[in-house]
Amino acid sequence: MNKRVFRDEAAARCERWRAEGKTVVMANGVFDLLHVGHLRYLEGAKALGDVLVVAVNSDASARALKGPGRPVIPEAERAELISALACTDLVLLFDEPDVRAVLRALKPHVHAKGTDYTPDSIPEKAEVEAWGGRVAVTGDPKDHSTSALVQKLKPDGN
Repeated sequence: MNKRVFRDEAAARCERWRAEGKTVVMANGVFDLLHVGHLRYLEGAKALGDVLVVAVNSDASARALKGPGRPVIPEAERAELISALACTDLVLLFDEPDVRAVLRALKPHVHAKGTDYTPDSIPEKAEVEAWGGRVAVTGDPKDHSTSALVQKLKPDGN
């Protein structure tokens, strides 16, 4: 089974998994310069259910969020890296500025976010709870960041 799919295929697979009684978890992010914080977030998300779907920001979406010069790694390569992780079951790209449309299409049981959020600060919380889903925070403390790595790589970056 190919892990990298378009949104309509992801929605169909999620529907099938729900019908089989499986708990669907969704996580999302840019995942630029993949680091251990990303891995711990995704492994924590997978532990919340049976299948993990990861929505990866497209290059345009990442640039809008992170600014000029980002992402460092192109979207196809970021999606490929995420799909290679043992904890991921499905990976899709999304172009919107936020993940709400993907959540509405997939309707996961759990929407997992990293520890830069609290359960009450997750922007999509009301959206997920509207169909009976829940939100969760996973991963280790926010001690790792791609932005910090990018800064370190600059000539004046310490």
